[in-house]
Amino acid sequence: MSDKTGLIGLVEDDPDQAVLFSYWLENAGYNVRVYQDAADFRRKLGVEAVDLLLLDWNLPDESGLDALKWLRSEGHTRLPVIFLTARNDEADIIDGLKAGADDYLTKPARQGELLARVGAMLRRMGLVSEGGTVEELPPYRIDFGKRRISLNERDVVLTEREFDLAAFLFRRRGRVVSRDALLEGVWNIRNDVATRTVDTHISRLRKKLELAGEHGWRLNAVYQHGYRLESQ
Repeated sequence: MSDKTGLIGLVEDDPDQAVLFSYWLENAGYNVRVYQDAADFRRKLGVEAVDLLLLDWNLPDESGLDALKWLRSEGHTRLPVIFLTARNDEADIIDGLKAGADDYLTKPARQGELLARVGAMLRRMGLVSEGGTVEELPPYRIDFGKRRISLNERDVVLTEREFDLAAFLFRRRGRVVSRDALLEGVWNIRNDVATRTVDTHISRLRKKLELAGEHGWRLNAVYQHGYRLESQ
């Protein structure tokens, strides 16, 4: 079974298009954040750590191309971006890819193609895994199929929720993950659980997996934003 709990950012000023794309993505199991323009996305980027960005080329405040150049110049090089554009001229597509886009989708978008491109991109980034996937992040070994994590070849006893939380964080290693993203991706809810619940689970996971730096990995709180799991 595939994990489709990715958080998709959609920068789209056309409300009808935003509703349609959100409907397709949410029905496929993804969580979606809609931003009405580039400025809205910039303001919320540090708080909502999206896993993939669908970026419209024509925005009311600036072009999607300029927004993408800003994104890459700010150091967000690992965030995959798929351009949504009515432009099908080869020169425009090349400009988008040179600016840092990972893929593009011409409008009017088709549901199957959009979902296929989103899924392929998330798999490429390691954010969606098939049931048998095993990831080696020494000294940790994560078996997503058997839902096991070992530390120095010793299985760590985790609850179902703790495994889901660990898997979510390891897949997004090096990135700040907001509490809202954790609530949606791990608890599958929005703002209905006290942040204390998230913090308590994080504390338990840090102790069980020994993520205080002693094994080269550290799970840190990022003030007013969330948490970041990173190798040292």
